Amino acid sequence: MLNNQPIRETDINSLKKLAQTLRKDVLKMVMASREGHLGAAFSCIEILTALYFNVLNIDPLQPDWEDRDRFIMSKGHGCFAQYAVLARRGFYPVELLESINQKDTLFGGHPDRDKVPGIDVSTGSLGHGLSIGAGMALADKRDGKASRVFVLLGDGECQEGSVWEAAMFAAGNGLDNLTVIVDANSLQAIGKTDDIIPMEPFSSKWKSFGWEVREIDGHDYSEILSAFNNTLSTPSVPTAIIARTVKGKGVSYMENEIMWHARAVTENEYKQAVLELNEGTSF
Repeated sequence: MLNNQPIRETDINSLKKLAQTLRKDVLKMVMASREGHLGAAFSCIEILTALYFNVLNIDPLQPDWEDRDRFIMSKGHGCFAQYAVLARRGFYPVELLESINQKDTLFGGHPDRDKVPGIDVSTGSLGHGLSIGAGMALADKRDGKASRVFVLLGDGECQEGSVWEAAMFAAGNGLDNLTVIVDANSLQAIGKTDDIIPMEPFSSKWKSFGWEVREIDGHDYSEILSAFNNTLSTPSVPTAIIARTVKGKGVSYMENEIMWHARAVTENEYKQAVLELNEGTSF
């Protein structure tokens, strides 16, 4: 974990390079399976790399270590990004990723804790991740553990009433060991979030439920790491990080395009995407 350590430029540069590699890993998985949620995976890549390589207290050699920090990918359709991050973190060989959606594979279209090392909660039915995370955080508090719980939500997911019930519960129980990150890319399956159920003013909503709130650029590592570095600054108060992101980030023709919520890539599209990621043209 960061524990208020200075953020070094060398660390940020390493994370940027890793993000490009992870996007290519996700692309390969989509090509192999002929399906997947590229937009949702690409918008949260920087958040996941910061968590798994700078924040979470975990051990790839002991995925079920009792005192580990826990991460819940509540927006389970973005799991291709988590699969790639777990592989690069050492939970299993990177080569396994291309078996996705094949017979006897570890990897399905949503994360399964009974199959994939490093997955703490099976998700996919939106709106439940924060409730589970709040329960985990409360149990750790009562057991006197220093473990922390992190939950990644989509902004469209936050239209679910169960999210706000869990938010009230967490604040009411003083769960300062719980952090929510909202991947606020402004798009969901069928359109713009604000055209379906407007969520703004988003930060004010979380504050009114008793949360400490930070709003950041979800692709800027300085802002991401700084936000994670300060999640324990207010005792007995949970933290919500509103990460403003771009759906399909990293590939020009995918960015902010609703069609890439769930779509396979053609051979030509794949080649163009890899070319852009190799050159870093979108950064």
